[in-house]
Amino acid sequence: MIPHVLNFILFLPLIGAVAVLLARRSDNAVRWTGLVFSLITFVISLALYFEYDPANPAMQFVEKVSWIPSLNVSYHIGLDGISMLLVVLTTFLTPIVLISSWKSIEKQIPAYIALMLVLETAMIGVFASLDTFLFYVFWELILIPMYFIIGIWGGKERIYATVKFFIFTMVGSLLMLIAIIWLGYYASTLPGGVFTTDITQLFDIAPTIPLDIQAWMFGAFALSFLIKVPAFPLHTWLPDAHVQAPTGGSVILAGVLLKMGTYGLIRFNLQLFPQSTLEYASLLSVLGVVGIIYGALVSMVQKDVKKLVAYSSVSHMGFILLGIFGVTVQGLQGGLIQMLNHGLSTGALFLIVGMLYDRRHTRMIEEFGGLARQIPVFSTFFMIVTLSSIGLPGLNGFVGEFLILIGSFQSAVLGSIWYVVFASTGVVFAAVYMLWMFQRVVFGVSRNPENAKLVDLSAREIGLLLPIVLFIVWIGVYPSTFLSKSEPTVQRVVEKIEQVQRGDVFTTSVSPLK
Repeated sequence: MIPHVLNFILFLPLIGAVAVLLARRSDNAVRWTGLVFSLITFVISLALYFEYDPANPAMQFVEKVSWIPSLNVSYHIGLDGISMLLVVLTTFLTPIVLISSWKSIEKQIPAYIALMLVLETAMIGVFASLDTFLFYVFWELILIPMYFIIGIWGGKERIYATVKFFIFTMVGSLLMLIAIIWLGYYASTLPGGVFTTDITQLFDIAPTIPLDIQAWMFGAFALSFLIKVPAFPLHTWLPDAHVQAPTGGSVILAGVLLKMGTYGLIRFNLQLFPQSTLEYASLLSVLGVVGIIYGALVSMVQKDVKKLVAYSSVSHMGFILLGIFGVTVQGLQGGLIQMLNHGLSTGALFLIVGMLYDRRHTRMIEEFGGLARQIPVFSTFFMIVTLSSIGLPGLNGFVGEFLILIGSFQSAVLGSIWYVVFASTGVVFAAVYMLWMFQRVVFGVSRNPENAKLVDLSAREIGLLLPIVLFIVWIGVYPSTFLSKSEPTVQRVVEKIEQVQRGDVFTTSVSPLK
């Protein structure tokens, strides 16, 4: 294994961004430079994936260098079974996004590709950070490239969507920063303690926080992450951002950025505040169930295919929220694999919508019909991804939803089957809005003669969708390839919360700060 391999994965896209800005001789040189750097990053991340030992309970591939000694802040990165899967998802989707933009992005190409590569570094940094301040830096860094990607290459109302996205995320981030500072300060008040932002140290310190203060810390982190998920009713920025973003921006937004919120809930809320997790799991699960139903019902009435897919994300992310706060191994495993599934399936749906838009320059459902006869290869890929999104057995969506529902049903924390009963209606609604949309677009009566002129997928477009479909089937048929990597880590997270539930671990009721 390459020494300091995680550093390579983290900073190679950033080096690629610089190289892209220097390779301005031609558009093709710029595109190929960005693609090569993203592919090398993906290949190295695969090597890391196979090298990772799930039986080892410690963080692996750890790098730690003092950064701000006076505050005990370090450049501290590493991976466990949860973050490993999300890093590989990020490195897998980035080259696909760059290839998808080969023809559709025609202005300021070097800037677009460089911003995408900077975004990749920031996303990997979020998942790899083992220092809360470093995590916050990468979390905020993501705003800059995403702001410009939507603001420059987006649709007609891109400025409104960009500002809304920025304001929502910034408000949540400021709450998280306050909580990070308070955690470090609390650590310094303990006997022999010092100010620290080291997550691995805070895992032991944070559960001793007085329950009243812990609730505030839990809420500050949770609100920041719920905005990013986004959970109902904090979701209103998402449809605007998706609809206005270019295709590549929508794929990254759905595929990776939303997962930062659910990852943060696991890494911070569950692992730092187990007592508050038990206290508020029901409330957050209710938000998840409401999001499932609300997102599905709103999707049913959409006339724009892209907006329909955007609202479906609210529903799918609600399932992940329910899986996380059921606090069972099955539920958390289901939530984690559903993060991958949503990244693949919804990412593919946005790619397909983008391909359709490039051909017709409209996304209105009523403008299409009869595509199965005219562009059968496109329609076949569209069908597979649609069935994946609604959770057909044998495809990836079924695995995640099944584990989430089983875990929630068995959850001692939730203690009620009604969560599962109401969440299950989301599965039915998903079949309604996805199949109804698919039937109208692909098999409906064509009302526009322009549909007869459509050209089927090119070799480049088939190459984009083929690897995603491969993983859609792979996860659906043999999910243990991925679940086996994360299961030991997930078990340790659940066991820690179960210890608190049994009373084996106690939190103090008197704050040393009072």
